[in-house]
Amino acid sequence: MPKLSVVIITYNEERNIGRCLDSVKGLADEVVVVDSFSTDKTEEICRAAGATFIQRKWEGYSDTKNFAASRSQFDWVLSLDADEALSETLRDSILRVKTGDEPAFCEFKRLTNYCGKWIYHCGWYPDIKLRIYDRKIALWKGELHEQLVLSAPKKIIALAGDLLHYSYYTVDEHYRQIQKFTDISSREYYSNGIRVSVLKLAIAPVLNFFRNYFFKLGFLDGYPGFTICRLSAYATFLKYKKVIKLYSRNEIHTDRIGEIKKP
Repeated sequence: MPKLSVVIITYNEERNIGRCLDSVKGLADEVVVVDSFSTDKTEEICRAAGATFIQRKWEGYSDTKNFAASRSQFDWVLSLDADEALSETLRDSILRVKTGDEPAFCEFKRLTNYCGKWIYHCGWYPDIKLRIYDRKIALWKGELHEQLVLSAPKKIIALAGDLLHYSYYTVDEHYRQIQKFTDISSREYYSNGIRVSVLKLAIAPVLNFFRNYFFKLGFLDGYPGFTICRLSAYATFLKYKKVIKLYSRNEIHTDRIGEIKKP
């Protein structure tokens, strides 16, 4: 396989980035970090590890990841988030592909750590991620939960091992992230013309909880599993509530403009 660039996007990730960088030592032929003007020690840690550190205004997940890939020296890219790290098994799997004769698009499972506990259910695992790709024929797309879109069909190899995701250290962090993500997703619904009924607002969160807690066995993850399923249902409710509010505000604004224009 040709040389491999590891690209990472960051913002105030001093508690995570060192672990991420350590996990790719001996694997990456270069590491490129694109940072959205962190105010903590992220830059210091990255530069000490020998990473190329670039600061750039935040323009969204997909745009930032595509920019990071465009600044790498090599076409083959391993894209990681700062709060992720390769397990030993996954690292060895990537090394075997890297030393092989042919380059390959690679996907693998992501295992999430929630407040100190590894989560194997709740719809969180296996969370398959395509992360090794040729930047010439793949781009990140989507404002939230961005995905790689290939311009040509390619064989994708599933690798052994987990991508370790250190998501939330406290439940309060989870609440704050829900506020941020539902802002983004509700705007995306609105910009795409997707409406939400009051009936869906009432029913969807309940179905979300039952699916994740019972059908996807969230109860097997103990109290953290219950918390995750409860907050997932809350996020669904909040997202739909914000969508309805966006439409309501716009329609009130439109009505008022119409009244002003009447003779």
